[in-house]
Amino acid sequence: MRRNKEDAWMPARVYRGKSAYEFHPKNGGAIRLCSLNAAKWEVLKAHEDQLNKLDSKNSLAALINEFFESADFADLAKTTQSDYQKYSRKIIAVFGKANPSQLKPPHIRKYMDKRGVKSKVQANREKTFLSRVYRWAYERGIVTSNPCQGVKQFKEVGRDKYIEDWEYEAVYKCAAKHIRVAMEISYLCAARKGDVLAMDWGQIGDEGIYIKQGKTNVKQIKLWTPRLRKAIAMAKELRDSNIISRWVICQTNGKNYTDNGFNAGWRKAILDARKETGMELAFTFHDIKAKSISDYEGSTKDKQNFSGHKTERQVATYDRKIKRVETLGVRKSVRKC
Repeated sequence: MRRNKEDAWMPARVYRGKSAYEFHPKNGGAIRLCSLNAAKWEVLKAHEDQLNKLDSKNSLAALINEFFESADFADLAKTTQSDYQKYSRKIIAVFGKANPSQLKPPHIRKYMDKRGVKSKVQANREKTFLSRVYRWAYERGIVTSNPCQGVKQFKEVGRDKYIEDWEYEAVYKCAAKHIRVAMEISYLCAARKGDVLAMDWGQIGDEGIYIKQGKTNVKQIKLWTPRLRKAIAMAKELRDSNIISRWVICQTNGKNYTDNGFNAGWRKAILDARKETGMELAFTFHDIKAKSISDYEGSTKDKQNFSGHKTERQVATYDRKIKRVETLGVRKSVRKC
């Protein structure tokens, strides 16, 4: 993040937020220091205090940062790492100064209830993340219990949206070229957004596209079809002619898209398509993978082999197309009275 000249006095990793000066630790998260109208010395002191707290193992913020520096965290998929760092910001904002051993289930329940007013799903995800940190710390003797255990999560209703062909085409028509390429690769290969955005030209081979799924680590080669070749040919048009890039989906300067940058383009495509069609088009990019699995012809086992899921149960959550069955016919003649 670039600094303005007037901010040159600030310590490393300290920035102006929307309403306060913020300290962004190396491994993720954002810690509020003081309001934007504070004096410079107040900001410097607050920063020093936070460094002291992070250095101490008596704060949850320090424990979370220690987890972020661990081999366990390094072994996680990049998308999971990014998600965990995002979840940590909310947790640190509330519990960052607390001694990890002092947190109890009622504290977690209270957090869940308040957080759930705005988003039950995010409350569940943040609690899952915190539980993962405590499990890691428990195994290493840092804490003696996990306060998340026994705290009930909110019930979530699974998504069942199936993208109709006309809906897909409406968004595709309004999307920028890099969004179109990503849509096609995701649909044709049943690939997650993270795996699509991380795809490099080394994965493009003679037989097809090599994909190691970030969530399951399943390795597959998605065989060529004319439509998939067309998508890859379109990808070659994304960068300027004099630019060499390792990324299949890249900006004109060859740099890859961040998750936020890609999401902005996806959101624009949806909004433009809604304006064009007058329809709601209420689906996410991740729903494209579900459409892919739903449209794949074959048994559940066939769909599992295609999608790379480890169990048929996982496939069932993605198979969303409404089944068409015959109506009951009269097989016996009507008995005469």
